[in-house]
Amino acid sequence: MSNATSNVMSGATSGATSGATSGATSGATSGATSGDTFDTLRQLLPDWAKDTRVNLGIVASASALTPRQAHLVALACAAWGGQARVIAATRGESAAHLDAAHVDAAFAAATVMAMNNVYYRFVHFMGDAADYAAMPARLRMQVIGKPGIDGLDFELACLAVSALGGCERCVRAHEQAIRERGGKKEQVHEAVRIASVLAAATAAMRAAAAAAASAA
Repeated sequence: MSNATSNVMSGATSGATSGATSGATSGATSGATSGDTFDTLRQLLPDWAKDTRVNLGIVASASALTPRQAHLVALACAAWGGQARVIAATRGESAAHLDAAHVDAAFAAATVMAMNNVYYRFVHFMGDAADYAAMPARLRMQVIGKPGIDGLDFELACLAVSALGGCERCVRAHEQAIRERGGKKEQVHEAVRIASVLAAATAAMRAAAAAAASAA
């Protein structure tokens, strides 16, 4: 077992099944330290994920997005992935750019889009000719209209999470909402690039932990 894989095994799955606590984000990063950053994550990622180590740099180097937008998108995508060390590292990396309202908004975007992606992907699969297209969703999603932060920023996070969730209808709807709020195609593109890297980091951490567990 490689040292990198051993490190992943010792920290990657810690707290994954801990009970819920009060507060939107409390307990989400159990087993991680408050000092985790992307540098911590790079040390944990195995050598076969060295491309991901490098690609994590696109969050800081984003040029079409503001630093706040880039880190908001990254944290929303990490939250959607649900891997404790990736969440902790992304929160630590974003600490200088996101206040409490933006941290909560990132987790809110991950949560509400996890719901919407399932529902609207089903409606899309069934097609407009099916009865489901005309049926009301009757799902509460008020946070989309009142996210507590700038609407464009929240839409970028929703778009990125929807790309991870694979919901075409949601992706198209949030891309349109971004453009209607004055967002540019470059911002959309960069948000999805960040989503793809956080997805890779999450997959790598989970795979390494599973590999280490099976070899133990």
